[in-house]
Amino acid sequence: MFEKENLDLVLVPCGLLIMFSYHLILLYRCLKLPHTTVIGFENNDKKIWVQKLMQSENRDVKTALDVLSANVSAATNLASVSITLSALIGAWIANNSSVFQSKLIYGDTRPSTMSIKYVSLLVCFLLAFSCFVQSSRCFIHANYLVSTAGGDLSAEYVELVVIRGGDFWSVGLRAMYFATPLLLWFFGPIPMLATSVAMVALLHYLDSDTASLKKNRSIGKQKLDERI
Repeated sequence: MFEKENLDLVLVPCGLLIMFSYHLILLYRCLKLPHTTVIGFENNDKKIWVQKLMQSENRDVKTALDVLSANVSAATNLASVSITLSALIGAWIANNSSVFQSKLIYGDTRPSTMSIKYVSLLVCFLLAFSCFVQSSRCFIHANYLVSTAGGDLSAEYVELVVIRGGDFWSVGLRAMYFATPLLLWFFGPIPMLATSVAMVALLHYLDSDTASLKKNRSIGKQKLDERI
């Protein structure tokens, strides 16, 4: 007879597989087809911003530093949120709370499974914290590079630092996105799977830059028509 404890062995791996598969496809698109993703267009915008800034003789350094400082503040705030949630989870584990071991939860509520849930959620928040800290480090480094008057700094190096900070930011956000289905796992494997499917559908809508793609296609078609 199929018991409710066995649902976790089926539905939870399915939910994780859906999330990992989507992000592997997104990684491929970012590397091979960056113009089809929001991340790719954001990186392209950062490159243009750095090139315009570094090539201009009368650089508006104050505005550039304000932009980078805003990124540092956002990354620092999210890092604080991540480490705070990690501390709360650690305290919850230490107290051995039985709130999520109720019979009303349709799924595996054994202590060993609960430990896996806590550790999985804790890993996601710690990964997010680490990525946001690294993002802050990159943007702070970019502050020094942008504020350096003259010198032998190349625009390509500044681009690399700024884009690397954005990449760490994106990975940190993805770790928090992964934490959402894991958090719903405490209420059972069915909410976890449903949240994974909903999360992938929402992220696909947010990550696909169809408007820019259509614009590029229309521009390319116009250029082709002009050649003909």
